[in-house]
Amino acid sequence: MHLPLSTAILPRLTQVDEVGSTNQELMAQAARGEAQHLSALVTTNQTAGRGRLGREWIAPPDRTFAVSVLLAPANASIESLAWMPLIGGLAMARAVRRLVSDREVTLKWPNDVHIEGLKVAGLLSELVPNGSGVIVGAGLNLTIKSDELPTSVSTSLLLEGVTPGVDLALSSYLTELTGLYEQYLGGACDASRSGIADAVRAECGTIGRRVRVELPGGGTIFGTAETVDDRGQLVVRDDANGSLQHVAAGDVTHLRYE
Repeated sequence: MHLPLSTAILPRLTQVDEVGSTNQELMAQAARGEAQHLSALVTTNQTAGRGRLGREWIAPPDRTFAVSVLLAPANASIESLAWMPLIGGLAMARAVRRLVSDREVTLKWPNDVHIEGLKVAGLLSELVPNGSGVIVGAGLNLTIKSDELPTSVSTSLLLEGVTPGVDLALSSYLTELTGLYEQYLGGACDASRSGIADAVRAECGTIGRRVRVELPGGGTIFGTAETVDDRGQLVVRDDANGSLQHVAAGDVTHLRYE
């Protein structure tokens, strides 16, 4: 790959032809002291990618990109780092919207990106072992054909009528990611003060939807997603008793209105 636009944004961007998982590899580099703040790794052939809740991320080679970026703000608290996944998701949503200008692009909490309700990108963020930063991993479907899609509710940029190429698509994402990160830092890593919380709420397509939330420890909530709170949690009005449930982690499905 030739990535002049992307490496201009992140000079410590390393590209590899194939890797099991960009997140795992960058995590290993960080553990060895070989990766630092804004180090990144990208490939178009990730052979052992992972989605949220341990799911496998399957993609045909050279039809997607997977990129992981280490974000390690100085003296950041664990609470402030909790916003990094949503910053990554918001960045990808804005990047896709720039590339696909005539479609509705939304962020599905916490960090999937949809075009007209179909998933085009997913993110997986992981805390580095010493708690000093977060590795934000992202995958974007570029040129996957309809018969190659991993699910019936997926899409690709190709199927939405655009073929920007890896460098333009990746640089669009990295531009948004670094810009939002700097905005967050400018607000002292406070999501409300920096405007990040309001930006996520404005672009989150989950808010206002009927949802099913499967919780990591078991149990399911059916209800209406009302907002995202100042901690980045999804607030759901529970059908069972009308209470507001603040969900820190869970698998969210958008339901059709009956």
